[in-house]
Amino acid sequence: MTSTDSAQQPADAPVKAPAKDPWDLPDVSGLVVGVLGGTGPQGKGLAYRLARAGQKVIIGSRAAERARAAAEELGHGIEGAENAECARRSDIVIVAVPWEGHGKTLEALREDLVGKLVVDCVNPLGFDKKGAYALKPEEGSAAEQAAALLPDSRVTAAFHHLSAVLLEDPEIDEIDTDVMVLGEVRADVEIVQALAGRIPGMRGIFAGRLRGAHQVEALVANLISVNRRYKAHAGLRVTDV
Repeated sequence: MTSTDSAQQPADAPVKAPAKDPWDLPDVSGLVVGVLGGTGPQGKGLAYRLARAGQKVIIGSRAAERARAAAEELGHGIEGAENAECARRSDIVIVAVPWEGHGKTLEALREDLVGKLVVDCVNPLGFDKKGAYALKPEEGSAAEQAAALLPDSRVTAAFHHLSAVLLEDPEIDEIDTDVMVLGEVRADVEIVQALAGRIPGMRGIFAGRLRGAHQVEALVANLISVNRRYKAHAGLRVTDV
C-alpha cells in the first residue's frame, strides 16, 4: 500500500458539507412587516425606510386613527391599524414602543403575537443632568423581557442604533450603518439581517444570542453622548466583515 492509498478515506465516510456563506440570506421581500409604536419617531422612520424599499408595512398604535394618520403621512402604501390588528396581519413585528410601556404592551398582545417573528428595538434608558444612561431590566434587557412575555413568539433584537432623524429624512437615499442582530435561532436572525439589508446602505450583522442584548441596547446611551458632542446622527459600522 502506498502512502497515497493509506491517506484515502473509506468510500462510505460522510462528506462534510461546506460552510454556509454568512451573507447567503433569505428573500424577505414578500413578508408583511408590522411596526408597533409606529407613530413614534423611530417606528415611523423604520416604517418609512422599509416601505420605501418595497416592503409591505403596517403601522400599529393604541389608537387606530393615529396609526392611519401616520400611514397616510408617510405614503408608500403603508397602512395603519390598532396594535392587535397590526400584530395579527404581520409576518414580522418590530417593537418600537417607549420603554415605559414595553412590558404592558407586549403582555396585552401575547395572543396576537403567537408564532410571529418579533424584532425588539427598544432601548431602556434613563436621563439625568449628566445625560443618558442605560437601565438594566430585571430580565437582563428589553429583548429578554420580550422573550419572557412572549413564550410562543420568536424573539430577536435589532435596529437599536438608528437615527430617527436620518430615517425620516426623504432627502437621504442611503442609511450608512450596520444593524446588530441578536437571537436564539439562526434562521430567524438571518431573516432580520435580510430585512435590514433591504434598506440601501444598511447591513444586518449577526451579533450573538439574546443574552448579549443588554450591552447592545446600552450602547445607545453612548451614541447619544456622541451626537450631542459632535452635533451628529452617529451610527455603527463593523469592520473586517
